Amino acid sequence: MVEASPNKRSGKRPASDGAGITDRELYRSDRDSAHGSGGPMHLEDFGWNAEPEQTLQPLPRKGRGAASNRAGRYEAHLSERVDDGWRGAVEEPEPLVTSVTWDASRSVIARNQSPDVPFERSINPYRGCEHGCIYCFARPSHAWLGLSPGLDFESRIFAKSAAAALLEEAFSKPGYKADTIVLGANTDPYQPVERKLGITRDILDVMLRWRHPVNIVTKSHLVCRDLDLLGALAKDRLVSINFSVTSLDSRLSRLMEPRAPTPARRLEAMARLAEAGIPVGCLAAPMIPAINDSELEAILEAAVGAGARSAGYLLLRLPLEIKELFIEWLDNHFPERKNKVLSQIRDMRGGRLYDSTFGRRMTGEGVYADLLKKRFESACRRLNLGARQWHQANRDAFRKPLGSADQPSLFDS
Repeated sequence: MVEASPNKRSGKRPASDGAGITDRELYRSDRDSAHGSGGPMHLEDFGWNAEPEQTLQPLPRKGRGAASNRAGRYEAHLSERVDDGWRGAVEEPEPLVTSVTWDASRSVIARNQSPDVPFERSINPYRGCEHGCIYCFARPSHAWLGLSPGLDFESRIFAKSAAAALLEEAFSKPGYKADTIVLGANTDPYQPVERKLGITRDILDVMLRWRHPVNIVTKSHLVCRDLDLLGALAKDRLVSINFSVTSLDSRLSRLMEPRAPTPARRLEAMARLAEAGIPVGCLAAPMIPAINDSELEAILEAAVGAGARSAGYLLLRLPLEIKELFIEWLDNHFPERKNKVLSQIRDMRGGRLYDSTFGRRMTGEGVYADLLKKRFESACRRLNLGARQWHQANRDAFRKPLGSADQPSLFDS
């Protein structure tokens, strides 16, 4: 049973914040209900129309991608902001301060068995990402922590301070075999907090000492800070870097990825790394119909000009809580395009906003999806761009570092 009431225990109305804005709550007590799977719930969905207040559209915050902090799918209740009639002029929400908490994970290498993900191992030095990309498919992972995939995901960051030590421990285990590890498969390893904490740099130092292959996915020019380590890895064909570039329009990029470096900075970083002999590629991802899809060829051309050797693309994915967050984003920034965007997404997802079927979730299906694929392939042929590769690194170079505690001594009998 799902109950909806102003305040079931006291019989009182929810408290107002003093500006005529009230929180009203909806309690989830049945996980097997139609809404128990984590979809968005509204009081009206349950036939509760006792209050005439209008649900308020969450307003965008400066420097943040999500507009709201919707509860995750595992939480016992949701709340909605409503106008109780006493509200004056709507004020811009206050800036949100980012917090960083140490993550106590006992292992650091994640294993992947998805048939449409082209790598098996990855490391994410951080949970959550301050870049705040509205489309980020990693957002729902914050619900596992009891936090919101919305603003919490981009403002409450968890840092794996022991990542380098855990990685060294994994490499030291008998029988470990090297294979490419992807840094940044979920969240950006060079997000702003990395400048201070240096966890990603510590991981790369371990990779270099053990001669272990690594691929990096990032939006940040901060990767150039580690040019010394990356250059040394590149000499043994142990590293490649893929830059995510979603648009060449800095204004659009700021709306989609509010705390990520500008597209120009990413291309500059790509060029600098390429000049240093480090293989770089471009991920034109995600492609969003009627938002940035018209830029696909221009993005690839700019990437080639910056030294990219390979490229890939992905279609926008809207699993779980991301659907509602993305719709809020459209309401705030592109209300006139909202219906067209969502209609074209449904055309590529079998009538839904998301299809999680392996083989279709990355690229979609239908006429528009086929056209996007043909455009990408045609541009790659024209620009002599190879397909995105994850396994070209040298796995044979892997070895224990000299001076390791378990390194045999010359005087051992």
